[in-house]
Amino acid sequence: MGDTRVPSTLFLDIGGVLLTNGWDHHSRRAAAEKFGLDYEELNERHHLTYDTYESGKLSLKEYLDRIVFYDKRDFTFEDFRTFMFLQSQPFPDMIELVRTLKKKYRLKIGVISNEGREVNEYRITNFRLADFVDFFVSSCFVHIRKPDRDIYRIALDVAHVSPEESVYVDDRAMFAQVASGLGLNAITHTGFKATKSALALLGLAY
Repeated sequence: MGDTRVPSTLFLDIGGVLLTNGWDHHSRRAAAEKFGLDYEELNERHHLTYDTYESGKLSLKEYLDRIVFYDKRDFTFEDFRTFMFLQSQPFPDMIELVRTLKKKYRLKIGVISNEGREVNEYRITNFRLADFVDFFVSSCFVHIRKPDRDIYRIALDVAHVSPEESVYVDDRAMFAQVASGLGLNAITHTGFKATKSALALLGLAY
């Protein structure tokens, strides 16, 4: 018979799994409409510098100075930042699933995410993610972004677990595939029901 051990550790992404994405193209388009900005220009500037922000090498103000406030505006940094933060919304069913599995199986819960510091800290605090997540391996903290394999290795080292006893859930197929290549049991998240079923097959029944 094969190895039937229940996984000891569950790693998850935040955006697209526990919460909506923090600052995706839908949010940027909404921001362009609300603040009267050229979306194409905003988006191009975003792509040129966002990796640097997510890697923890720029503050949010520096990032927004590059994509928005390089020109005079009739709104403030605080106005724009507030709008950015309000784009984040929870997925209550996924949060409850993780909370329940953690308690039922005494799981270690870790987050592996690509997020800028201020956005990440707002989301962790506002949605009380630290109430059930044991540690956060965020790109802004470790200065490495997915799909770099080292960010997964750091998470495994922090959790002090082997890949084989771990599960990783991400809504981006490539990121799940990289985790799988390192030996983690990886799930590409497409929705609550599918992920609940996939976790049950790994021994983590809701």
